[in-house]
Parts: sequence; structure tokens; C-alpha cells
Amino acid sequence: MAHVLAKLTGVKLADVKQQLEKDAADHAEQGMVLEHLWQNAEAPGEVLFLFQVDDLDHCRQRIRKVHAQARQDNPDMPLPDMTFLEGA
Repeated sequence: MAHVLAKLTGVKLADVKQQLEKDAADHAEQGMVLEHLWQNAEAPGEVLFLFQVDDLDHCRQRIRKVHAQARQDNPDMPLPDMTFLEGA
């Protein structure tokens, strides 16, 4: 089973949650299901979230495309650091 772990810094949990809810249908179309959303207890401006994904390569390509477009639209937009995980 594959997962993607995302980490954003300098953000509010409520804002990230709202954006993830807004993007849920698009994520589902791409085979991404949000499993967990956390706020770092020691660094409240850090938010992590975990997706289970159907196809890690497809997900990686999709995220790169979406993030490239977001950077083009707004170079200052905070984008998550993504870690792509494969199960054993």
C-alpha cells in the first residue's frame, strides 16, 4: 500500500483542513484518500497530512504538475514537502 506524507510550515490547521475538504473530490478522482491530518504539538505552524494512494507514480506526477502550476500562479504560495512512501 502506498502513501504520501505532506508537511506544510507557517500555516494554520483550520486553513489546511478547509483546503483539503475543498479538494477532496479531485483527490478522490486521482486515487488519493486522506487518512490523517495532524498539527505538530511542539510547532503549531506545522501541519502534516497523510494520503493513501492507489498509484504512487500517477500521484507523484499529478502533484508535481499541480505544484508547478501553483508556483507559476503564485511563487510565494506555501506548498507542502511531499514524501512518497511504498509499503513493504
